Amino acid sequence: MPSFTLTSHSAAPVEDVWKLLHDPSSYPRWWDGIETVEVREISPDRAAYTMWPEGYPDFPMDQVVINEASRVTVSCLVSDLIFTWQLAEAGDGTAISVRVELPEREAHRLAAQRALIERSLPRLAELAAG
Repeated sequence: MPSFTLTSHSAAPVEDVWKLLHDPSSYPRWWDGIETVEVREISPDRAAYTMWPEGYPDFPMDQVVINEASRVTVSCLVSDLIFTWQLAEAGDGTAISVRVELPEREAHRLAAQRALIERSLPRLAELAAG
């Protein structure tokens, strides 16, 4: 399965970063490539939402967010991409790690997904630090 892992650091506490990862409605503010999101259900450990990628208003993609302690997993139900975000205290801030896994049939998207996450990580870190 094609995959990659990227890391970053935020001056924000873990809780502030977690809030942004847990709430799909915040994704367009920091996750590059996401134009809009419609949340269908949200609970403390799970959220279901539809995401529309930038430039594709007629291509809704259903997603699920699962929260477990300091890990948040976002799964695309259309293309089976999996984004596993791991948070840990790091001094006065938060260490952020994300592992992205793509099924073989989506391997051609690996470089593009990596570029999106490389742009998104600093935006997430900055937004959480406020």
